[in-house]
Amino acid sequence: MPVTVKLSKLFYERLGEEIANEMVDWFNAVDATYRDDLRQLNELNFARFDAKLEQRVVELDAKIDGVAKQLDAKIDQVAVQLDAKINHVAAQLDSKIDRVAAELKEVLERRLGEHTRWLVAAWASLLIPIIGLWFRG
Repeated sequence: MPVTVKLSKLFYERLGEEIANEMVDWFNAVDATYRDDLRQLNELNFARFDAKLEQRVVELDAKIDGVAKQLDAKIDQVAVQLDAKINHVAAQLDSKIDRVAAELKEVLERRLGEHTRWLVAAWASLLIPIIGLWFRG
C-alpha cells in the first residue's frame, strides 16, 4: 500500500507539477521497495527463528526423554531395594511368629499336663469315697 507523499505548494511551483509527481512516484517506489525488503527480511528471520525453535524443541524432547529414562531407572532401583527390605522384614516376622507359636505350644502342653494331673486327682478324690460308700452299703 503506497503512501502518497504530499509536498507543499511551493515545491510544486518551483519544480513543476511533472517533476513533483515524478518525485512522489519515486518516493512511493522507494517506500514499496523498502517495504518489500523488510517483509522478505522478516520472513527470513522468522524462518530462522522457527528452525531454531524447532531444533530446541527437539533437543528439549530428547532431554525430557533422557530424564524420564533416568527416573524410570531410579524407580526400578528403589523398587528392587524396597522388595528386598520387605522380604527381609517378612522373613523376620515369620521367624518371630514361629518362635512365639512354639513357645505358646510349649506353654499350652505344660498347662494341659498340669490340668490333667489335677483332673485325675479330683476324680480320684471323688471316686474313692464313692467306692467306699458302695462297698459299705
